[in-house]
Amino acid sequence: MIRTTLALACLLVLGAGCASDGPKRYECAYATNTLTIDGRIDEAAWLDAPWTDQFVDIEGDTKPAPRFRTRAKMLWDDEHFYVAAIMEEPHVWASLTEHDQIVYHDNDFEVFIDPEGDTRNYYEVEVNALNTIFDLLLERRYLDGGPARHEWAPEGMRTAVHVRGTLNDPNDEDHGWSVEIALPWTALGEYTDVPAPPNDGDTWRVNFSRVQWQHRIVDGAYEKVPDTKEDNWVWSPQGAINMHLPRMWGYVVFRR
Repeated sequence: MIRTTLALACLLVLGAGCASDGPKRYECAYATNTLTIDGRIDEAAWLDAPWTDQFVDIEGDTKPAPRFRTRAKMLWDDEHFYVAAIMEEPHVWASLTEHDQIVYHDNDFEVFIDPEGDTRNYYEVEVNALNTIFDLLLERRYLDGGPARHEWAPEGMRTAVHVRGTLNDPNDEDHGWSVEIALPWTALGEYTDVPAPPNDGDTWRVNFSRVQWQHRIVDGAYEKVPDTKEDNWVWSPQGAINMHLPRMWGYVVFRR
């Protein structure tokens, strides 16, 4: 996935973006209790974990604030890296149902992970409100020629979605949807030399993106507004419409 309406100046500095505040930082706590992956972010371990800052436009503060609120949380234990996100959305809809379809053609939530922070062998996982998954491994950034390995799938990954409202029903107004993901360290450590699970104090590069399309209702069904581009809302701003600039991703510090 590369969405590249970029400011040229941002590309000239090692392919990095020009986000004003620099990458975000998150202290990721160790979960002492087992988590049930059901899309609901209501267990005691999640309640104790801090939220990220609210997501902003992918290009940073120079662009308008997102129309809808998005926040995420992270936890870890010896088996998994856990990600949860909650998305405000008055009309929850999705259409794609097959694994490895291009999920960002729907509204979606996306996770990007670079264990070594070297812009190589990093992971991307996308999920829509139907819990359809698109997962891939990037050997290098698209700017460096890729390739994207769509056959990669993290064995043992668990995902769940909870819709606070009714899915694909334009006759009412929803509150939104939430996502919960458990990523096994065995899969995340497959293409890296750093410890997985991490040691106490280790730092990985991580970012999250929410793709949001403008829609209209035609004959009782949702459809995208023609000739409009998607919105891209992120945790750590990229300074460009391109998620594949890992040096702009956030710093996640794992703490026991």
